[in-house]
Amino acid sequence: MNPRFEQQSSGSIPSINSTSEAVAPQAAPSKRRRRWPLVAGLSAAAIVASGSVAFAQAQKTVTLDIDGTSKTITTYSGSVAGMLESQDVRLGDRDLVAPGADAKLSDGDEIVVRYARQVTMTDGKGERDVWVTVTDASEALTTLAERGGDVALVASRSGDRASLPLRLNDDGPVAVVADGKTRVVEDHSASVDSVLGGLEVELDKDDLVSVAPVATLARDKAIDKKAARSADRAGADVAIQVQRVETKKITQRFDLDFDTKTVQDDDRYVDEGDLVRNEGRQGVRTRIVLHRLVDGEVVHRKELSEKVTKKPVDRVIVEGTKERPVEEPVVETSVETAPEPSAPVPAGSVKEIGQQMAAARGWTGEEWTCLELLWERESGWNYQAANPTSSAYGIPQALPGSKMSTAGSDWATNPATQIEWGLGYIADRYGTPCGAWGHSESVGWY
Repeated sequence: MNPRFEQQSSGSIPSINSTSEAVAPQAAPSKRRRRWPLVAGLSAAAIVASGSVAFAQAQKTVTLDIDGTSKTITTYSGSVAGMLESQDVRLGDRDLVAPGADAKLSDGDEIVVRYARQVTMTDGKGERDVWVTVTDASEALTTLAERGGDVALVASRSGDRASLPLRLNDDGPVAVVADGKTRVVEDHSASVDSVLGGLEVELDKDDLVSVAPVATLARDKAIDKKAARSADRAGADVAIQVQRVETKKITQRFDLDFDTKTVQDDDRYVDEGDLVRNEGRQGVRTRIVLHRLVDGEVVHRKELSEKVTKKPVDRVIVEGTKERPVEEPVVETSVETAPEPSAPVPAGSVKEIGQQMAAARGWTGEEWTCLELLWERESGWNYQAANPTSSAYGIPQALPGSKMSTAGSDWATNPATQIEWGLGYIADRYGTPCGAWGHSESVGWY
């Protein structure tokens, strides 16, 4: 069923209303045949015989062109309207006839009828419906483009079919741009659906199908220059463009950092250092985004959801609050428990550093011997010695090793820093190295 326009006189253009536009045919490019014959407004000729009055119902031979298909009619009608009625040509409100339906009909006249059709056009900014009274898509595009800007006609979709209420091109072949290829079809009078079917171009229900000038698609790089030149040489000035539309759900995941909490334990000694009860674990936030792609290019994004799909687990550190009982320092060591003098210390060794630093405190002779034996037992004078059970570290086996940071930030790697801290610890707790040695001999630790 054809939509109808209000009947117009020859060459008139319907007005545009708020919901749709009406477009009358304009002058076609020089390479095309003349789509709208120029119909002169001829008055009916009077026939006079033997002084009688004009006989308006004389037989006439006229040409009737309906949407580009012409035929010769013999009629006795005196008006265009009468002739159309005799041919069972019914005009709607939006259809065009030239000359006008109320014009007188004369022998040799050419009557042109153009049915109005509603099409959807786009100018790159949006789509809108317009009414056109032309015979094919090529002429419609030319007429619409005269208003300025690039335009295309949008084919209506129904499942895997595409349709346009106009022939494609009455004057030449049609190019087909789909899946990165450009092909030229000579059967230009066929429908959009039959042309695509002939090339075995299958459509998905979401694909976009439009008809646009080849020149426009070349500027927009929908087809390359070589293909555009080939289409132009073949005489194809319009093209069916198939754009593949795909909708994808994209899942994005983001790490969530965990927090660190410190808890206190009254049953844990302060000097045992901190205990990591839980190492902590990162969480995950998941976002789902809908992507709309046209020929592989993302043209629209929409966030569907975002939520925490895996909660982070806190890192938990236990801090002791219990003070260890302080043993009374042993200031003097009896002769019976005094250690035997040690062998000479190797030059440049860690022990030599310890001996020099102990001597600076006045701890020589027997006191040096006590210190040498004490730390030989604890660490073998190894500044990297680590007790896997108690976390004690270094030459003096500080518990924890980080306590030695009070003597220097390089406590983990510098023997002198460890010795400095160890000597201070012995002086504060036991007074002298021999006092510390005596305690170690008594209980096994100092």
